[in-house]
Amino acid sequence: MRLDISIWAALALGLLLAALVWRSRRNYRALPEVQTGSRQVDCMVVIPARNEEGNIGGVVRSLPADSVIVVDDFSRDKTAEEARAAGAGVLRAPKPIAGAVGKSNACMEGARVLTSHWILFADADARFEPGFLESAAAAAESGKIDFLSVYLRPEYRTLWESALAAYGVALYFCGINPRADPVAAFNGQCVLVNRSAYEFIGGHKAVLAYLCEDVKMAELAMRHRMKFAVMRAPRLGHIHIRPADFARNARRFVEVSSWHGLYIAFAAALWTLWLPMLVVLSARHQFPVAIAWALLPSLFLAPWYGWARAILAPVGIYSILPGLVRGAVGAATGRHVKWKGRVI
Repeated sequence: MRLDISIWAALALGLLLAALVWRSRRNYRALPEVQTGSRQVDCMVVIPARNEEGNIGGVVRSLPADSVIVVDDFSRDKTAEEARAAGAGVLRAPKPIAGAVGKSNACMEGARVLTSHWILFADADARFEPGFLESAAAAAESGKIDFLSVYLRPEYRTLWESALAAYGVALYFCGINPRADPVAAFNGQCVLVNRSAYEFIGGHKAVLAYLCEDVKMAELAMRHRMKFAVMRAPRLGHIHIRPADFARNARRFVEVSSWHGLYIAFAAALWTLWLPMLVVLSARHQFPVAIAWALLPSLFLAPWYGWARAILAPVGIYSILPGLVRGAVGAATGRHVKWKGRVI
């Protein structure tokens, strides 16, 4: 029996999409996992925070008592009050100099007052399980690592975030290969640094003018022949991922290598062919194949969504496109990004 050409086309496209999903999962799984540790560690935490009321208290309480400095980056809400109530020390960020990025400015101020051997810079969207600091420091010490970026388990708080952000993470790891390009994979959402090495490269003062300060920090570490690494800790913490993060992070692919961005664009473009192929299969009365094809995004992307929310995958494929286009155009043209009320 001769198969319809639409079936062959669907098979070819399905194989390409399977290869992209395999690449994405392979790149993520290539990150070594931080193993649970229990020994005492000399580590303090710096959390830059801007308008994080309702959020900052959770991350402070998830860390050991008296270990957290929150740097209030000119918040217009009760971020500082909530942080103090949760047990953090609170500093006011200094006014940024012309051209400086607020996050790096706040991190620099927090690190300035610390003398601990290790400093963890963490976003206010993170939450940590007991033992995270001990485990991360043990991983860094055993590997003689001076700068360690840790990917936490992504968390999505609404169905809309689940639809867009989970698919965005899958695309992100299509483009980012930690083994081939650890600089591009170095992510500033959760970074542990050896204070002496951090001060040697100039700390956040050396990356004040960069939107992707994490990438520049990894580049400085590599330039000074210091060891940096990227790991994952899905069992030791999670971080809130929002769709807006992907437009802002488009700069990463311009500053490191445009090939990463092109790979993501290629993957996103291939996924958009899912719906036209479904229409073609239905129009040619290939209904059994069309039914299987309709389920393909949910089946293929379930490792990123989880089985309970994998049905949202088709929504993510198309709804994320405007944000990706805006991010790509903004990154290519050097357009300013607005983040939490501040143009950067």
